[in-house]
Amino acid sequence: MGDISIIFAFLGGVVSFLSPCVLPIIPGFLAYLAGSSLENPSREERREMFINSLFFVLGFSLIFAILGVLLNTVLEAIAYDVQNWLARIGGIIIIFFGIYLTGIIKVPFLEKEHKVLIKRKFKSKYLTSFIFGLAFAVGWTPCVGAALGAILGLAASQPGAAFILLFAYSLGLGLPFIITAIFAAGATKLIKKVGPWLKYVMIIFGIILIILGVLVFTQLLSRVADFSILTMLLSR
Repeated sequence: MGDISIIFAFLGGVVSFLSPCVLPIIPGFLAYLAGSSLENPSREERREMFINSLFFVLGFSLIFAILGVLLNTVLEAIAYDVQNWLARIGGIIIIFFGIYLTGIIKVPFLEKEHKVLIKRKFKSKYLTSFIFGLAFAVGWTPCVGAALGAILGLAASQPGAAFILLFAYSLGLGLPFIITAIFAAGATKLIKKVGPWLKYVMIIFGIILIILGVLVFTQLLSRVADFSILTMLLSR
């Protein structure tokens, strides 16, 4: 597995964060978990929002880590005899989600609106944030499913790499959450400004996924990675 795959997985996490059904509600969602206000939050409120965002990210990262371990175990067990088929299947999956992100096709299941109803059942706000992080990974998968599905397709083509790829995906999804929590008030204004441009981000990433899927299907991704490394070494 090359750095290219890890970079794509990280970008997939960022794109999931930027998805139209996730990004607009994030500042208010994190503020609610922390019991803070988005309007001129105090230093203590910003601190609480930051800590709660960490526990929230840890929650969904744990789910993706478990999924990565399970995929590693399954794929490594069957990959020896069917590795070529896994590459083709993974490539097709990536191409499919790439086409979906460009808007050429519609998938009602992926476009279904999902809302998280928050009912605090724990005395600790941190535990509550962690639990909702778990719920986010499971319950909101259809909402962020295009990017995540493409990363899973990439993992299928690279037996043994599922954990690392999903870790990179979690990092790409989690870092923006934490940054948003740190700059809550400013992040809200920025989100309103970039909102109209999100569809173009999705289209660009969709085109990138289609190219990636073709490379995976034809098993040329490793050659591209090797060529990139060789070019970097020769340029020194």
